[in-house]
Amino acid sequence: MFSRPAMTTTPTPLATNALPPAPPDPAALRQSARFWDKMARKYAASPIADEAGYEASLRRTSELLAESDQVLEIGCGTGTTALRLAHRVRRLHATDVSSQMVAIAQEKLAATPVAQLDFAVLDAAGAARQAPQAYDVVLAFNVLHLLPDLDGGLDAVWQALRPGGFFISKTPCVAEMNPLIPWVALPLARALGLAPPVHCFQGPTLEAAIARHGFEVLAVERHATKGRDVRPYIVARKPHQAATVADPAPAPH
Repeated sequence: MFSRPAMTTTPTPLATNALPPAPPDPAALRQSARFWDKMARKYAASPIADEAGYEASLRRTSELLAESDQVLEIGCGTGTTALRLAHRVRRLHATDVSSQMVAIAQEKLAATPVAQLDFAVLDAAGAARQAPQAYDVVLAFNVLHLLPDLDGGLDAVWQALRPGGFFISKTPCVAEMNPLIPWVALPLARALGLAPPVHCFQGPTLEAAIARHGFEVLAVERHATKGRDVRPYIVARKPHQAATVADPAPAPH
């Protein structure tokens, strides 16, 4: 099992994504935000399908975090995971495109304050532009398959991370599910307004996309305790290199 090594400042020359991420299509972003705004309260009330698997992912993530870390979470939803992890790091800036999801997260934070945690309504590209190369870790749980532009989202993660920073994700790979889900159930749910647009890919395709954007894929794990696991937990790293966009900026407080 991959263990996080000590951070080093030795630069390794590497071809990089030198340009800041382009903003996503505004219409697609608005569509996504509207859907999740409408579903936020129902989503917040839904039980976690595999509680033991979720706890395993939390434990694994906790092992990879350091007290000095500045962390960005994209697609934080109603903030459950951020609230569980924030006490382990210096700062956790949790973001989501849905204002209603963030409102629920802020309600939870008000009820159980965690000094290291804050929430904001932002997409991945907006968070990267706000604080380029500011983060030691970027988290993306159950969101990569929902991004309007997966490549743009991975570019944004790259830009948000400091050299040597870690990208930790867990993603439903819909193409690994029963074929009736991507070909029948999802199209029907979308037609009824009950599902958002979803990327249908397999785990190796997602791993290849992450690697294509310059990351080193360090570990691919499966944490489910019920049935077939179609949610690979991937740990990747932005290689150490000279900064190409700007000097590291402080994470927002």
